[in-house]
Amino acid sequence: MTNLKGQTIGFVGLGLMGMPMCRNLIKAGADVVATTRSPGPLKEIATAGAQTVATPRLVAEKAPIVVIMVADTLAAEAVLMGADSVHGGVGPGSLIIDMGTTAVSATRGFAARIEATGAAFVDAPVSGGTLGAEGGSLTIMAGGEELAIERARPVLEVLGSRLTHVGPVGTGQVAKAANQVIVGLNIGAVAEALMLAAHAGADPAKVREALKGGFADSRILEVHGQRMIENTFTPGGKVVTQRKDMAQALDLAAELGIEMPATRLNKELYERLIETGGGELDHSALIKALDPDWTD
Repeated sequence: MTNLKGQTIGFVGLGLMGMPMCRNLIKAGADVVATTRSPGPLKEIATAGAQTVATPRLVAEKAPIVVIMVADTLAAEAVLMGADSVHGGVGPGSLIIDMGTTAVSATRGFAARIEATGAAFVDAPVSGGTLGAEGGSLTIMAGGEELAIERARPVLEVLGSRLTHVGPVGTGQVAKAANQVIVGLNIGAVAEALMLAAHAGADPAKVREALKGGFADSRILEVHGQRMIENTFTPGGKVVTQRKDMAQALDLAAELGIEMPATRLNKELYERLIETGGGELDHSALIKALDPDWTD
């Protein structure tokens, strides 16, 4: 693991992903200054060795590099631009790294306002779920100026095992939108395939085993297919989050004047699951939107 000893790193957001990511920065030797909205996680990260403060602004005032990992674009706007926000605490020499999944146009707007203070901005959304966050093995898609990416690299290499500099600010979020389209549609494909197998009298577990190693194989088939078979949907990535990401991808497509009909249908399936009370389940629970009686 990269050694961050002697570096002060700020961290905003201690949810399912943020908490293990923040812990990994502490394990790498960083002096972490953290904040989040909920008192419980704040106490937990203080026990792990972080200094805790009340607001994102105080994080930015104390730490030259600040990582943000919050739920959505509205939450990112609040911590970046709202009252007592990161924007109020940054200046020349600061580096802000947004690692959540934020809308592309909003990301570019946030970056412009942060950069107007003399600070640098990198968008670096991730893929890999809670398992990747815990293991420091996230896939990271980064957008920003080359110098900012290189400054962020030691921090990002603690949090992930694969880092790609996609291009200028906003392109990390473009890559994440593409990622979430593929993930959402692939979960839907695996769910339909396993449902078909079960209703046709085949053991879905045996069908999944038969598909491994062929062209239908994927990380989704491996991990989420197993969750479907076991009917265990403790969230690594929540249904509500996947639906939000699909909506953001469709919004981007609309801005560009292109159609994504399969993505639109997939989003509607996640919405169906949310309407029946499954929003907080793992996104692999999509199979329940197709087959509400799924119990295999």
